Amino acid sequence: MGKIALLFPGQGSQQVGMGKELAEAYDESMQIYREADKVLGESFSELIFSGEDETLKRTENTQPALLTTSISIWEILKGHGVEAQYAAGHSLGEYSALVASGSISFADACLAVRKRGQWMEEAVPAGKGTMAAVLGMEREDLVSVTKEASETAGAVQPANFNSPGQIVISGTVEGVKAASNLAKERGAKRVIPLSVSGPFHSSLMEPAAENMKDHLKNVKIQEPQMTVIANVTGEKVTDPESIRQLLYEQIYSPVLWEDSVRKLVDEGVDTFLELGPGKVLSGLVKKVNRRATVLPVYDIETLEKAVQTIKA
Repeated sequence: MGKIALLFPGQGSQQVGMGKELAEAYDESMQIYREADKVLGESFSELIFSGEDETLKRTENTQPALLTTSISIWEILKGHGVEAQYAAGHSLGEYSALVASGSISFADACLAVRKRGQWMEEAVPAGKGTMAAVLGMEREDLVSVTKEASETAGAVQPANFNSPGQIVISGTVEGVKAASNLAKERGAKRVIPLSVSGPFHSSLMEPAAENMKDHLKNVKIQEPQMTVIANVTGEKVTDPESIRQLLYEQIYSPVLWEDSVRKLVDEGVDTFLELGPGKVLSGLVKKVNRRATVLPVYDIETLEKAVQTIKA
């Protein structure tokens, strides 16, 4: 086995009950949920384990919930002697990657992403922004489409370059609609409107980014102990001040996920552990490199499989 990378999912992967089975089986996992309760000053673990789906879906709750679940799983894997050389996270998941790498403390990240979620919700009035997934279109062609739509209908831009043939666009409702129609005219196989609470990773998020910039000034950031790949650049980032700047830019910039995965493959990573609910990132990795070993970890069965595979 070559090098191992940890992958951390972002918003949209959450589900009530995530991590519960593992937390009940492993004290080191439950301790992370208890720390989240303490940091946020509420019974946050109860929301994650058995709360209302609509409450968990609120961005201010989704973000710390996913961070907590992902890091709780990493704590278990560390207890099994699993080591990784690289880490990357999709959007919100970048905070999980930085915690796993020792760059930011869990407590600081938990509070930061709670604030991040609140500011992202507040940045654009409800119903004014949206996102859509465009399938089967080249990156350069879709960039041209969004520029054209922005000039005539309203702000819209690529938000997530997820994998070959899967790009998410984000912006005003009018801008996304115009870009979606143009994309279909220009050869996109399919355009899927997404059920989201805002136009994430677009210029409309700049007010949230400014608030986050101020908050991050007081967050202690250290050099990561494993190599972290940044969303904004798709490249390695090690300098604490660069990490701080990129976390600010990340809120209104596209997530270069395909680039990040290709960078990890180029670095010699052949095994990817996705820590958190679902298998979204595992599927995206396979679209970039079919030969990669991808191991999603979200319950006892998948945990045991991952540990056995790595130890084999």
